[in-house]
Amino acid sequence: MRLLSIATLYPAAPRPGFGRFVRAQLEALAARDDWDVTVINPIGVPPLLPLRRYAPLRAIPAVETGGTPDHPVTVHHPRFPLIPGLSGRFNPALIARAVLPLAQRLHAERPFDLVDAQFFYPDGPAAARIARALGLPLAIKARGADIHYWGSRPASLAQIRVAARQAKVLLSVSSALAEDMIALGLPASRIHVHYTGLDHARFHPRPRAQARALLAERVPALAFPAAVRIVACVGALIPRKGQAIAIEALRDLDQDVVLVLVGAGPDEAALRQLARKAGLEGRVVFAGALGHDELPLLLNAAEAMVLPSASEGLANAWVEALACGTPIVIPDIGGARELLNRREAGRLAERTPSAVAKGLSEVLAAQAPQTAVAAAAARFSWEANAAALAEIYSAAASR
Repeated sequence: MRLLSIATLYPAAPRPGFGRFVRAQLEALAARDDWDVTVINPIGVPPLLPLRRYAPLRAIPAVETGGTPDHPVTVHHPRFPLIPGLSGRFNPALIARAVLPLAQRLHAERPFDLVDAQFFYPDGPAAARIARALGLPLAIKARGADIHYWGSRPASLAQIRVAARQAKVLLSVSSALAEDMIALGLPASRIHVHYTGLDHARFHPRPRAQARALLAERVPALAFPAAVRIVACVGALIPRKGQAIAIEALRDLDQDVVLVLVGAGPDEAALRQLARKAGLEGRVVFAGALGHDELPLLLNAAEAMVLPSASEGLANAWVEALACGTPIVIPDIGGARELLNRREAGRLAERTPSAVAKGLSEVLAAQAPQTAVAAAAARFSWEANAAALAEIYSAAASR
C-alpha cells in the first residue's frame, strides 16, 4: 500500500533535528514490506519579509531521498507563503494550495491508498483538503501542542473538528491526549493510542564516566570536572517548554549541579538574561541543537533530565532520557503517568522552581541504577511503532 504523508515538521539539511521523530516513524513504516511512503514537507517562507532565521531554508532542495536503498522514502519540500505570528488560521489553506498540484501529479503517476497528517494542525486540515481532492481516506495524528495550543483557538479548533470528522482514523501519542481530543469534540470511536518509538541502538545505558569522556571529546563546551553533576533539559527554547523554571530551580540545588539546555529557539536571549540576573550564568550551559551521536552521550552523562513543559502528549525526550538510564522530572501532563510506571524512572513535579528542585534533589540523591531506569522505556521501539501503524493504516485504507 502507498502512503502520502503531509508533515510540516520534518528534518532537512539546515535543521536536521526538526521533527526527527516523524522521520523515524515514517522510515520505520517504509522499512516494512507492506507500505511504501512518500512525504510532502511544506516549508513556510515569508513572501516579503527578509527574516534572517528563514534564510537557511532556501538551501533545502525541492526533493530528496531518505530511508534505505531497499526502502527509500522520497521527501518533497514545496514552499508556501507564511506570515509569522499572523497567518496561523490561514496556514492549512495556504499549505493545501501549494501542495495539491504536486499531490495530484504524484497520485496520477502512481496512485496512493491513504493520506495522513503527522500533526493535527496545520497539517490535518491541509491533508483533509488534499485527501478529499484525491478521493482518498485520511488519517491524522495528534502529538500534543497541536491539540493543546491550536485546540484552544476557535478558528483553528473549527478546522480541527472538520478534519477529524472526515478522517477514517485519528491517532494519539498517549491515552491522556486522547481524552483531551475527546473533550474538544473529536470522535472517540476513531481514536487509537499510538505510542512513539525509540532507537535502542542509539539510546541505551552506558557507563556515565565513559559517556562524559566521549562527550567532552566531541563537544568541548560540555567538558566538566568529575565532581560536577549534570542535569539535562532537552527541548526547543520556547516558553511552553519551561526552561525558565528549570533555571530558577538551580537556586535550590547544590552548587555542583549544572543545567545543560539542549535545543534552539526564540526564548534563548531571555533565558540567558534570566541566568545572568539569577547569578547562575556559570551553571547554565546552552548546548544548542546536539547531533544524533552527541545527544545520547549527554543523556548518559547526565544524572537527571528535567523538562517543565506546560503541555505535552508524550515527549520523545522523556523516552530517550529513560532509555539511557537517566531519570526524568516532569509535570503531571499528557502521558507522564503512562510513562513513569516505576519509582526509579523519576518524579512528577508541579511547574514551580521549588517543586522541580525537590524532584531533582530526590532523583540525584537516589542514584537509581541505569538499568532499572531504562526498563521504563523497554516497551518503546520504532519496529513496534511501525507494526501498530501498519495495522491501523491498512484497516483505514481498506474500508
